[in-house]
Amino acid sequence: MSKRMTPLELMTKLVSFDTVSRNSNLPLVDWVEDYLNFHGIRCHRHYREDNYHAALFAHVGPEIEGAVLLSGHTDVVPVDGQPWMSDPFEVVERDGRYYGRGTCDMKGFDALSIWALVEAKYAGVKRPLQLALSYDEEVGCTGAPPMIERILETLPKAEAVIVGEPSSMKTVTGQKGGIGVLTRVIGFEVHSSIMHRGVNAIMEGAKLIDWVNEVNEEQMARKPSEIAALFDPPWTLGHVGTITGGTANNITAKECVFSVGYRVMPDEVKEDWRDRYLDKVHEVEAAMQKIHPDTRIETSAPYDVPGLQPREGNSAEALVRQLTGDNAQHNVSYGTEAGQFQQAGYDAVICGPGDIEQAHQPDEFIEIAQFEAGHDFMRRLVAHLSEG
Repeated sequence: MSKRMTPLELMTKLVSFDTVSRNSNLPLVDWVEDYLNFHGIRCHRHYREDNYHAALFAHVGPEIEGAVLLSGHTDVVPVDGQPWMSDPFEVVERDGRYYGRGTCDMKGFDALSIWALVEAKYAGVKRPLQLALSYDEEVGCTGAPPMIERILETLPKAEAVIVGEPSSMKTVTGQKGGIGVLTRVIGFEVHSSIMHRGVNAIMEGAKLIDWVNEVNEEQMARKPSEIAALFDPPWTLGHVGTITGGTANNITAKECVFSVGYRVMPDEVKEDWRDRYLDKVHEVEAAMQKIHPDTRIETSAPYDVPGLQPREGNSAEALVRQLTGDNAQHNVSYGTEAGQFQQAGYDAVICGPGDIEQAHQPDEFIEIAQFEAGHDFMRRLVAHLSEG
């Protein structure tokens, strides 16, 4: 570790760490901290309660407020069952693209940010630059809030936060919020030939899932609000991605577990969507308990992610527009940590290389041209901070 690594070398190293959310990210964090320390950059950590994951953050430049903070996450989604043409944890160049898990979402941006932090150190920037690498973004953005709290306690407060989720280097000022409801349906087992005397947890859960489908259809048919019309799709969306339950084909299922997630328009209240779903849960539960009193439906909220609201005088937006030349209006439906930074009092914007359509896919990739565009952005950012 005796040299300043290129962005590609940094991305290659970061991708080599299997930081699927179920795994520890500490080997990656250890390596990044060693690399930054070698270049004279002091790092700070915030550990998850189990000490199995950690966020890393750092500050370069004068110890004053007003920094630009580059925000990325270290975790990636699983590759299980995906048909990859090459090793997911090795960066492979092919057809003008860099393939590998996280190249797009979002170790490409993480690598560019680490590169920029080191360059800012050697450039002696007049306005400080900060880096924040979180954990557990892919499981509901749960790692960012405690990290942000720790950053505010430790570092001079930044003025502008750039969250580098893949936006094709466009300036994104609005995102939907997200809220999840983990649902556990507890039924009553009987032989399937007399299922009318039991309560099939899967079939009762299906009533809730079908209700989510019905509400989605209602939303699609509505005329979108002025704000909603800026998004794709222009409505709040309910989704169920996983479901488990049952023990055998000839037994009414004792248990069914699934998670309902809502991506909510910025002009709507996330909690209203949760409460509407819970009203339906209580309705289905009451009908179940008429058949057998020991049945029930348990719910919990695994995540609650605020949306990013467009705001007048957003210094992060102004900076990114200046550096990219992009003055168009962009909004996204995917979730990021930008709203959490905004909620904590920062000006925030989303801007990063790559296309969100490639995120989470088999043979995930980032176009080399996009990666280079991100590199050019970081060069301009360091030069801007050096001017003061």
